[in-house]
Parts: sequence; structure tokens; C-alpha cells
Amino acid sequence: MRIVKTLFVPLLLLTLWHCAASSGMVSPYLLPGPGRVLSSALHMASSGVLAEHLLASFSRIGMGFSFSVVLGLSAAGILHRFRLLDELFTGTLSFLRMTPPLALTPLIILWLGIEDATQITIITLAAFFPIYLNTRAGLSRLDPQYRELAASLRLSSLRFVLYFLAPAAIPSVVTGLRLSFGYSWRALIAAELIAASSGLGYLIMDAEQLQRADEVIVGIVLIGVLGWMLDAGFVRLTSALLGRRFPEVRG
Repeated sequence: MRIVKTLFVPLLLLTLWHCAASSGMVSPYLLPGPGRVLSSALHMASSGVLAEHLLASFSRIGMGFSFSVVLGLSAAGILHRFRLLDELFTGTLSFLRMTPPLALTPLIILWLGIEDATQITIITLAAFFPIYLNTRAGLSRLDPQYRELAASLRLSSLRFVLYFLAPAAIPSVVTGLRLSFGYSWRALIAAELIAASSGLGYLIMDAEQLQRADEVIVGIVLIGVLGWMLDAGFVRLTSALLGRRFPEVRG
């Protein structure tokens, strides 16, 4: 029943789409039917076009997301540890957090061109703050009593982090990683729509310029399905690895 409920709305939309396209109410130029879209998808897959664009998108998001994870966790840990640095960088980080990465895109293009470095930079900027903010919140969750206990036991800084600080922060870090990956995926597509010569976003923009609505729909559906699958895979992985120790990380 859970699977039926999950598929009910997509199947309903698919039925309405088929009825609208086959009835002639909407021009097939503007809204091709599901059959034509499926045929275009199979042709693009067999010709290798989809594989080429998928490889470009996945390589960019892999690098951009990895950079954002390293930077976000490092910044959260360092600024949590050193109050002076936190006070120095709070204003700058707040400014950057309220500045959409796409607003910086023209400047980034001027500096880096439309190569992969531009998309990776935009992804890193978009995904940094969910990880940073959630990690900071998780690090602040630790009860002061545990700090006193660690001090009374004379634990080293490393043992304090491993035994007390990290377990307190892990649920928030997992939430930040999940949010960050969603931001990464959306930022990737937006960046490829604006400044790229390959990737799923470029595929949609190129099809629009060629007036191929069927290929545009293929790209949109593929982006949504892949994003959903990646998010579901992340939830299952974290639940399997951490669900028993941290029930709150379960999706």
C-alpha cells in the first residue's frame, strides 16, 4: 500500500498528460505525448548523449559537494573552537549566506569562464552553509555537564571530541549533509543552464534552443528522478550505518 500511495500522484499526472496530448487540446509542439518523450529518451540513451551529459554532471557534483563538506565541517569545527575567529568571520559568513550563489555567477564566469571550475564553485557556495550551520548547531547541543565530566576525567582534546562532541553533533551533521546535497543538485542544474557546454542543465537549454520540447521533458524528468533516487539512497545508507545508534537520522 505504501508503494501504491507513492505512485498514485505520478500515475495520475501521467494519465492526465496522456489525455491532454492525445485529445488535441494542446499542440504536440508544446506538449508532446508520453510515447514521444519515451521514444526520444531511448534514442538519446542509445546514442550515448545521455551518458555523456550524466557523466559531466556527476563529476561536477561529486567534486563540488566534496569541497563543501570539507570546508563546511572544517569551518564549523574551527569557529566553534576559537571564539575570536568566530567573532571575526560571523559578519562575512552572514553576508555570503544571504547572497545567492547565482548572483555571483556573472563574476565567476568572468574569472573562470564556462569550464567545470565555474559549476564546481557555484555548487560549493550553495552547499557550504547547510553543512556549516547544521554542524555548528550540533556542536552546540552538547550539555555543559559533559564538558565538566570530560574535564574531571582529564580527557585529551581528541578523546573529548570522539566520546562527547562528535556523538552530540552527528544527527545535525547528517541533516546538514542531506540538505547540502539537495542544494548541490539544484545549484548544479542552475549553473549548467547558465554557463556550461555539457551536463543535464545544458541538455535542457540546448533542447529548448532547438525547440525540442520532448528532449526538454526528458531532461526534466531525469533530473527529478535522479535527485529523488540519490536522496533516498542517502537516507537508506545513513539509516543502515547510524540508525541503531542515532534513531533521529532515520528518514
